[in-house]
Amino acid sequence: MHEELLTIGRFARLCRLSIKQLRHYDETGLLAPVHVDANSGYRYYAPEQARDALTVALLREMDLPLAVIAQALAAEPESRARILRAERDRLAERISRDRARLEMLERLAEGGLPGYEVTMGREPERRLAVVRAVCAFEEIGETFGECVGRLLPVLGEEGIAWEPPLWGLYLLDLEERMEIAAGARTSQGEGTPGLEFRTLPGGPVAETVHIGPYAQLPLAYNALFAAVHERGLRPQAPVREVYLVGPTEAPQEEWTTRLIIPVQESPA
Repeated sequence: MHEELLTIGRFARLCRLSIKQLRHYDETGLLAPVHVDANSGYRYYAPEQARDALTVALLREMDLPLAVIAQALAAEPESRARILRAERDRLAERISRDRARLEMLERLAEGGLPGYEVTMGREPERRLAVVRAVCAFEEIGETFGECVGRLLPVLGEEGIAWEPPLWGLYLLDLEERMEIAAGARTSQGEGTPGLEFRTLPGGPVAETVHIGPYAQLPLAYNALFAAVHERGLRPQAPVREVYLVGPTEAPQEEWTTRLIIPVQESPA
């Protein structure tokens, strides 16, 4: 039998993997040898295992988690394709986030920390029809879009008049899972299925305006929170974003977002 099998060293060279990698894949149940000698503990692999081993090496080179690779190898072709497409979508999303970070770094490298004019003022009480959702921080953009996609059809179907622009409501702390809401100002629609209503209290606020892609909003928040703390104020939830010019109205370099943080004086 051993003449038909390959030692771990030969199999490693054949598959361009290290012996250490093969041992790890065996220990994790990802790629087990077909035979382990009871006396010596030597591992032996069948030549037909090379395809799986090469696939593992390829997918690891793409930084797929071992658990996902194991799931893909065990799946039927249709399910395997679905698993790999899901990983492709996650990779595309990560590349998009990294591209946005690169653009922010380029902006900082060229002009330093952008200067934002932070003003103090008072906001009136506002009543919003809202749709809420819970998501991870990196899913905020997509989830907010889904909330808007639920909010606007209800307003339209029910004939509820609302006053642009759209509002976004967010927590102060960026938690692993956080609640967000998309809102529209209206005095109508109480009791409409699919809508909640929230009254934002009036009071003192700090605010600034960001012009550019949403991915660069952290630059504006940096300036806004710094100004709040420098003035000895305490920020209050929810943080409000008002989308004055959005994706349907202009290229992203011209998107205009008003950022508002309610504040109160810190206790002495």
